[in-house]
Amino acid sequence: LRRLLGSEQTRDQKEMEKMAVDLQVALEFARSQRNAILTTLRADGRPQQSMIFYVIRDDQFVLSITDSRAKTKNLRRDPRASLFVPTEDAFRWVAFDGTVELSPVAASPDDEVVDQLVDYYRSGSGEHPDWADYRRAMVAEGRLVATFRAASATGILPG
Repeated sequence: LRRLLGSEQTRDQKEMEKMAVDLQVALEFARSQRNAILTTLRADGRPQQSMIFYVIRDDQFVLSITDSRAKTKNLRRDPRASLFVPTEDAFRWVAFDGTVELSPVAASPDDEVVDQLVDYYRSGSGEHPDWADYRRAMVAEGRLVATFRAASATGILPG
């Protein structure tokens, strides 16, 4: 049985090696997209997935999340995560493994976290029609910044 399991594991490892993608190439591909599925780990080890919007800054994925969500609780306990970046073509995608760093929760419309959330919004969506309202909403919603740092990538990319 060990021989069979060992050979199966070797086959899986070989398949993953075939799908490995250079991290910089994968990041460049991800820059052309905006949505991803973030996978975190529940306390019992099962995956928890969330559709998220991201921007890439300094080769890191920046996300706006709320403090009350399962993904935030999961990441506070275990910062390991994966990001799956799809396209409309099922045979064109990239997945990243890495860790997430969480900022403090926005506490005041003029604090540093809200400034980061303003930068995040501008990078992804441009100018907001009412920045004062946006800043108040970030505090009221308990928003924070999650920064995902990719350690490796797999996928199917063009070319």
